[in-house]
Order: sequence, then structure tokens, then C-alpha cells
Amino acid sequence: MKISVIMGIYNCEKTLKESIDSLLNQSYKSFEIILCDDGSKDTTLQIAKDYVKKYPQKIKLIQNETNNGLAYSLNRCIDISKGEYIARMDADDVSYKNRLEKQISYLESHPECALVGSQVFLFNDNGIWGVRKAKSDPLKKDFLFGSQFVHPTIIIKKTILNQIGNYTVSKATLRAEDYDLFMRVYAAGFRGHNLQDVLLNYREDNATFKRRAYNYRLDEAKVRYNGFKKMKLMPLGLLYVLKPLIVGLIPQVLLTLLRHQGLEKNSVDKKTHPTI
Repeated sequence: MKISVIMGIYNCEKTLKESIDSLLNQSYKSFEIILCDDGSKDTTLQIAKDYVKKYPQKIKLIQNETNNGLAYSLNRCIDISKGEYIARMDADDVSYKNRLEKQISYLESHPECALVGSQVFLFNDNGIWGVRKAKSDPLKKDFLFGSQFVHPTIIIKKTILNQIGNYTVSKATLRAEDYDLFMRVYAAGFRGHNLQDVLLNYREDNATFKRRAYNYRLDEAKVRYNGFKKMKLMPLGLLYVLKPLIVGLIPQVLLTLLRHQGLEKNSVDKKTHPTI
């Protein structure tokens, strides 16, 4: 078993099937899927059980007794994983057929690289509306401006994850567990790479923005402070610690409009995007 794909699932009955199917349809076959249900209240758990019943050798399912958040759920998945590499996937995103094949090929041919991500198309219920581009080879200083990897696109070496203590489970990282993780990877002396291929459709809609309450902006400021300190980006980093607090003061409607305008400059024709 080369790769363990880990996924926290919670109240995602409308999107879970498409997400899992996109993994089962991968051109690369040496992987397992580990799902952790985080106390879903809808039919998510039953959908997951149906998949386990149909693919018992491919899919594992564990459950949290109560809702504990994504970081906690992912750590539970990592604990029982058998793969040499850990791949991330969210229950409302869609991986392209060649995603795992391309990423594992890069990691195997670049042993100095700790993790690899990719570019993503942004989509909602109406289809693809934009693209998010990530820097090919991020440096420590790039994290001053924000996370340098799109979380559900990454594959990371399990030994490195274990070395830095996996995901941090805390109130501060509840919405920034990925940002925290990547900064700790870099602080430990490792580096990552983003393939320039689009390998995943990343769901970003109005519900995404509504989840970004101001208290989460405060938490992100704490994550930034701790991460910048570990990466020795202080005192310059103090200026960037304030960014989420300032952004959080912008009215949500205006923030959403500005974000869409910026990303739609790179929008694509639905007819020309790669086959999933």
C-alpha cells in the first residue's frame, strides 16, 4: 500500500459520493481510503457504510463519538493508515483521474520534497467559476501572505507528518489546521512543491465564506504568530499577523465580490477544462 487518502466527513450527504467516486476512478491504484465521520447528523455515515460494504478492501471507516473537528479526525485516520504517503481529500471536492499518479511520480523522483500539491479549479453548484494558482516552490517568507498549499490537494510523506506531530488539535487551528501544518513542516527544515497541473476541483461557494466568522480570524492571527515565530520570520511577521483581523472587518458581501472578481480573471470555459 503506497498511499493512504484521509478524509474527515461531516454532514456531506450531497457531495460525498462524487468525492469518493473520483478517488475510486484514479488511474493510480495502490492506495486506501480512510474516512472518519465526525458526528454527522444527516445520512453521511450511512453513505460511507455503503461504500465500505461495497469496497471492503479499499475503504476503511472510523467514527468519532462527538464532533471534534477536522484536525482530530485526520489524526485518527493517520493513526490507522498503512501508506507510505498520506494524501488529503475533502468530502465536497473532486479529484481528477490522474491526480495521484502525477503526484506520486513527482515525489518518487524528488526525494528531497516533503509534500506536493497542485493547482485547482474553483466550483460551486453552477459549475467551474475560477482557478486558484499556487506558487511552484514556496519559500518560508511566502507564508507571510497565507497558506501556500491547497489542503485537499496535498500528498505528504507519512514519516515527516509523524516527525512533526501530525495535525495540531486546538481551538486556534479549528479553521487553520492546514496553514499551521505547512508552517511546521517548513520550520522543521522541509520543503514542498506545487505541480502546475490542475488536479482537483475545489468547492468554494457562499457557504464557504459564511463559515469564516470573525472569531476564526482571531484564531488565524494566533496561528500566524506561532508559525512565523517557529520559522524565524519575526519581527517582520508581526505586520502580517494582523492581516486576518483587518480582512475580517470588511463586510462579507464586499469581500466575496472582491474575491470573485480577482479569481474570475483566471476563469475557464467549462467545455475546455480537463476530464475528471
